[in-house]
Amino acid sequence: MKAYLYNLFETTSNALTYLKDSPLTFEAPKIESHGDLSTNVALLLSKSLKRNPREVANEIIAALPIDESIISKIELAGPGFINFFFSPAFISSKIKTIFELGDNYGKSKKYAGKKANVEFVSANPTGPLTVGHGRNAVFGDTIASLLEWVGYEVDREYYFNNAGRQMRVLGDSVRLRYLQILGDEIDFPEDHYQGEYIKDIAQQLFNEHKDTLRNEPAEGLFKAAAESEIFNDIKKTLSRLKIEHKIFFNENSLYEEGKIKQLLDTFKEKNLSYEKENATWLKLSEMGNEQDKVIVKSTGEPTYRLPDIAYHSVKLNRGYDLLVDIFGSDHNATYPDVMVALKNLGYNTDRVKVLIHQFVTILDNGEVVKMSTRKANYVTLDELTDEVGSDVVRYFFNMRNITTHMNFDLALAKKQSDENPVFYLQYAHARICSILRMIESESLKPSFENLDLLVMPEEQLLIKKLSKFEEEVLNSAEQFESQRITNYLEDLATAFHKFYTFCRIMGTEKKLAEARIALALAAKIVIKNGLSILGVSAPDKM
Repeated sequence: MKAYLYNLFETTSNALTYLKDSPLTFEAPKIESHGDLSTNVALLLSKSLKRNPREVANEIIAALPIDESIISKIELAGPGFINFFFSPAFISSKIKTIFELGDNYGKSKKYAGKKANVEFVSANPTGPLTVGHGRNAVFGDTIASLLEWVGYEVDREYYFNNAGRQMRVLGDSVRLRYLQILGDEIDFPEDHYQGEYIKDIAQQLFNEHKDTLRNEPAEGLFKAAAESEIFNDIKKTLSRLKIEHKIFFNENSLYEEGKIKQLLDTFKEKNLSYEKENATWLKLSEMGNEQDKVIVKSTGEPTYRLPDIAYHSVKLNRGYDLLVDIFGSDHNATYPDVMVALKNLGYNTDRVKVLIHQFVTILDNGEVVKMSTRKANYVTLDELTDEVGSDVVRYFFNMRNITTHMNFDLALAKKQSDENPVFYLQYAHARICSILRMIESESLKPSFENLDLLVMPEEQLLIKKLSKFEEEVLNSAEQFESQRITNYLEDLATAFHKFYTFCRIMGTEKKLAEARIALALAAKIVIKNGLSILGVSAPDKM
């Protein structure tokens, strides 16, 4: 409907040339009786024209070539709002469009020809994925899907951080557990990795090599085996949630290919760094940030900022139109340093969108849950998926804005009732599928010939909700807000259930029944498409 109005105003641009100087927007009024769409353009124009906004609004209305079969009424409201009412027949015609587009309904070509990179998860291969990683993973994959739905060609990327102290500690953790298996008395350090998975990897190494690795260094086979085993487990965990990355970027390659040295040389050439106390400092205070930071320690080891800057320069050099980084809240204070450094290196950081998600707490009947059987203080993503299933995990992680702390309600997630939004939506889809099976025995079929019969308030409300799906997808992608899709789908399911309650199909006159079947099937298409964006299944039976 918005597209029609934009086009309508464009066709009258000669008569309303001054509209070019003012933003033209249409929004659905909060009160249904105020119409389907409203614009405040007359109020905005009145300031520059120095005229009464109601006079400007009347002039705009008079200039519009109204087709009464499409727009049934236009009202001037309040100080100068223009409210548009669409005819029931025009609204109902949207059903046919939904059928024609099918699985493609909701997609747009607004960003066709553009490429995007979404980097997400990027958890260090030092242990299993936790529920915190799960929020990052599900949200990142959904954002990638949304960008694809609006035309982007998207690469999903995982930054494989396999360098630095944490990996040395990982290797040494396995080495010490291996020595314990050999019978050595080991005082296992508190700062080493405590999980049962470390013992499992050490046991595997003992089974394969017996006692021949006693003198093996931590950064040799122990580190390599742990890295390989853990990362394979990470991939399996993600696969359970239907998440697959196209690119795995290895941090070690930044050192092996000389990217780190090249970056340090560039900082020095541009006078963006200096030496102090045997360390290398980045002149962030001169770049606009609060204070300078160390990028190479006095030990010669880089801090995390240096490889992060190098990695982003590599991604920017690939020519993406959009780079999306999804980080946990522990990156909140650090990514601005990376961005300002890139900007001073001459990169266009406007192409980079950084999204920060907050923590996750698992609750069961209001109590914090510790589900892990491992001797480590975290809940694994696999354990959560075992408890409630991949559909629920994906949906629940998309339900809340990532800027807020999330309480994952385990009791609600397990419910097989309308209280559980996943069940509520999947049941709506399954109910429509059952309608399809019933109509076969009644010689009924969906028909577009008599859509103008769909004039009941519940029918019109449902159709209007269906017609907003394209806009919701676009807004969700542009605002990077996956929860907009879950909110929309829940409202849509409510509208469908209300329609199904008040507008009977079986036992109704044939023309009306077949028009209502077409409407129900249009709802099925949109529910399925919305769930597919979220990575959630749409079952035919429940």
